[in-house]
Amino acid sequence: MLEEVERWLAERSWAAADRPLAQLIERKRATGTTVSVVLPALDEEATVGEIVEVIRRELMDGLPVPLVDELLVVDSGSTDRTAEVAAKAGARVEHRDGILPRLPALPGKGEVLWRSLLATTGDVVCFVDADLRDFSASFVSGIVGPLLTDPEVQFVKAMYDRPLGGAPGQGGRVTELVARPLLNLHWPRLAGFVQPLGGEYAVRRSLLERLPFPVGYGVELGLLVDALHTVGLDALAQVDVGVRVHRHQDGQALGRMAAAIYRTAQLRLSRGHLVRPELTQFERGPDGFVPRTYAVDTEERPPMREIEEYAVRRVA
Repeated sequence: MLEEVERWLAERSWAAADRPLAQLIERKRATGTTVSVVLPALDEEATVGEIVEVIRRELMDGLPVPLVDELLVVDSGSTDRTAEVAAKAGARVEHRDGILPRLPALPGKGEVLWRSLLATTGDVVCFVDADLRDFSASFVSGIVGPLLTDPEVQFVKAMYDRPLGGAPGQGGRVTELVARPLLNLHWPRLAGFVQPLGGEYAVRRSLLERLPFPVGYGVELGLLVDALHTVGLDALAQVDVGVRVHRHQDGQALGRMAAAIYRTAQLRLSRGHLVRPELTQFERGPDGFVPRTYAVDTEERPPMREIEEYAVRRVA
């Protein structure tokens, strides 16, 4: 590991308990920094309500100064009661297609996160996946904390254990097999991130609006790499929030995720020759293995500050 990364680990890795809620509220009162929490959601009626309820109860309602000013769930086309459950629990709910409607929406998580910048106003934007179980408010307060207390920090990722099938530390298979090798080989200054693909991170709006957003699964890696090049390693940090329990995807879905992440990395390594943006997988049918070919996410949205509607809102 690079000496720079060892130093960074000592200086920019914290635990959520290092910044008690009372301290954060006092800092928020003093600075006037506003915080938006965004939950991208697709068919998450089983979990989204509890997450919203915890955030409202512990970080918004009844506090002398709310830590969270805005709680938004962006529904990207759920066929279940995700939107209804989230609204009933106390979130504002927007449909992906209703944000920036002049641009037809592309499928993918990154598309939802990108559009959410136009639907929120907070100085700090905190993203939280909507499939988390046993959710703790520290997932939000922990990663928002450094942005309220240290003006040099601009991007904070959550780190946590990811159990799989009861075994600790066995989740995050795409991280260990794809993302971590890519980062160590090509961006070794990012080798200290425990969960580089984690969906829980908080970022200053002033940085997010300058970054392009891969529309699909590559969004987390893309934002992290681009943030490094934009503001430098010392502006990035991570906070230990404990254990992350969520719904795991099957092996083939993970394969498609891995291909999108590799594509995102490859785009950043070279804007010249590109690999074929398709992935063929095999499924067993009645007559043997059947190939199934999927397109790999290749689209990226430009920095939000280049979007006319966003610029108009800022002037207003």
